[in-house]
Amino acid sequence: MRHALVPLALVLVLAAAAPAWAGPTDQLRQYTDQVLRVLDDPALRGADRRAAVRRIAVEIFDVAETAKRALARHWQARTPAERDEFVQLFADLLERAYISRIDQYGGERIRYVGEAVDGDLATVRARILTKKAAEVPVESRMVRRADRWLVYDVLIENVSLIANYRAQFDRIIRTSSYEELVRRLKSRRHEFLDAAPTKARRTAG
Repeated sequence: MRHALVPLALVLVLAAAAPAWAGPTDQLRQYTDQVLRVLDDPALRGADRRAAVRRIAVEIFDVAETAKRALARHWQARTPAERDEFVQLFADLLERAYISRIDQYGGERIRYVGEAVDGDLATVRARILTKKAAEVPVESRMVRRADRWLVYDVLIENVSLIANYRAQFDRIIRTSSYEELVRRLKSRRHEFLDAAPTKARRTAG
C-alpha cells in the first residue's frame, strides 16, 4: 500500500487544495491549479502528461538538497564535479521511480492539516484522501531558498523518501564503493532510456 502511494504523494503534494495561510503551504498553492489542470486534462496522456508534471515539479522540488541528504556522510568526500554528477543521476532516478508513474493518479486529493516552521526549515502535514475514503498521513519537509520554500523530502506513513535511498546508497558504498553506486545508477538510466522507445511503440500500437 505504502509503495503504491509514494509516486502519487509526490504529485499530490503539488496538486493539493491548500488552506489560505502564509508560509510554506501557501508557497505550494501557486502550483495547485497548474498540476490539477495537467492531471485532469483528458487531452494530456502518457509522455505529454509526464513532461508537464515534470516541468512543475522542477520548480518546487529541491533535488540537490534531497540528493545531498540521501548520500549523507558520503557527500563530504565528493568533489564538486562528483556532486554535480550525482545530483543529475539522482534526479533521473526520481523521475524514473515517480514521475513516470503518475498515470496511477485517479482523482485522489490531499487535505492539509498543519504546518510547523523552524527557521529555514518547515514541515507541512497532510492526509491523502484515497478513492476508497481512506486517509494516509503525508509530510512534506521543506527548506527556504531566498524567498521560496522548496520540498526536499516526503514521508508516507512516517517512511521517508530520503531515508529509503540513504540506506540503499550507504549499503552499496560500504560493501563496494562510491564508484560502484555511480556505475549502477548510470546502468539503470541506460536501461530505462533503451526501454523507453519500445514502451512508446507498444502504447502507440
